[in-house]
Amino acid sequence: MSTGLRHIFTPAEKGWLGSGEPTARQETTTKNMNETRNYDLTVVMPVYNEEDNMKRVEEKMAAFVAHAPVRTCVLLVNDGSKDGSLKSIRDICFRQPHFYFISSTQNHGLSTAMKAGIDTAQSRYVGYIDADLQTDPEDFALLLKYAPDYQLVAGIRANRKDSGFKRLQSKIANGFRRKMTGDTATDTGCPLKVMWTSYAQRLPFFDGMHRFLPALMMLEEGKFKEVPVRHYPRMAGVSKYHLWNRLKGPFLDCFAYRWMRKRYIRYNIDEENLGR
Repeated sequence: MSTGLRHIFTPAEKGWLGSGEPTARQETTTKNMNETRNYDLTVVMPVYNEEDNMKRVEEKMAAFVAHAPVRTCVLLVNDGSKDGSLKSIRDICFRQPHFYFISSTQNHGLSTAMKAGIDTAQSRYVGYIDADLQTDPEDFALLLKYAPDYQLVAGIRANRKDSGFKRLQSKIANGFRRKMTGDTATDTGCPLKVMWTSYAQRLPFFDGMHRFLPALMMLEEGKFKEVPVRHYPRMAGVSKYHLWNRLKGPFLDCFAYRWMRKRYIRYNIDEENLGR
């Protein structure tokens, strides 16, 4: 493996240590040396078997980074891909100066991949976008306008390009979620978001949490705003979701959220002398 790769190793997520033998540089890379701290925004992109999309990912994300309104880097999170995604990720990170990656040999799922990326980021803001690029990275600029005032700024897919049946599934799931959680979010499934990293790292994550970010942010007394963004059909690869995991998962997770909300611990420290 080339020592030119910008591969971030963090101890926060057991198993997120990549594959192959690490270089000496990688072995000495710790959270205190994390290069994402030099940026204002870290865009987290989970990747699972998206080999056919990676060329487009590099082109679109590099174009955005070049003229983003804040200093931006991209953190690719390989979630146990079985195709050539990891090789593509390594090649991209070798070519692109503002691209980094973490990798796991196991597939943990979208929520865990997101958490690994969020826990790794040390920039002021952390963003999220899917590797299928059904949303446009250029629209991060729309969300960043509101980021100083809102701990979560989320996209709403305008003129959604999915099938009518897929849109119906999302409508049912979103309606049930709003009723159960009390949040007012319109489109929690939109894969374009910007959060304050300090808040995002405190959120209680669980499998399926990516559908509950507004509700989870409310537990931390954070504010959220939704902004219309563009949406496109999938250009390559295969969707990892179907009717069963679109409806069953959110249904069960709503009950888990309600249980957690009643028992959620919050506290403030009003005085201390630890810094004397």
